Amino acid sequence: MTRTTMWTGRVLSALAVIFLAFDGSIKLMKLPVVIDATAQLGFPQDSILVMGLLLVACTLIYAIPRTSVVGAVLLTGYLGGAVAAQMRVGHPAFEVVFPIIVGSIVWTGLFMRDQRVRALIAARG
Repeated sequence: MTRTTMWTGRVLSALAVIFLAFDGSIKLMKLPVVIDATAQLGFPQDSILVMGLLLVACTLIYAIPRTSVVGAVLLTGYLGGAVAAQMRVGHPAFEVVFPIIVGSIVWTGLFMRDQRVRALIAARG
């Protein structure tokens, strides 16, 4: 693995962590925009705190190198739920695809910075 590949992976992972930590934090603060968005998706207001705690916890697990693979799997589940929620209410395509983009950044960053993940996923020939 080259230094460029490793640093590109670190930067992608850092961008994902920053975005997801921000998203989780605004849920924990129950900002009005979060309350409105959650209501539009059909979730009760009481679920906002739980969603924020789950997102922050999964993001922290991803941010720790030793547990990053587990964190990526957990974030994949969380983001898959976001896709399903967006589709259920009929939001525009970008809002449906955005969690997939974030998940792709999570996994690409991990793939580029972790040799074990590269060995597991890389095509065998």
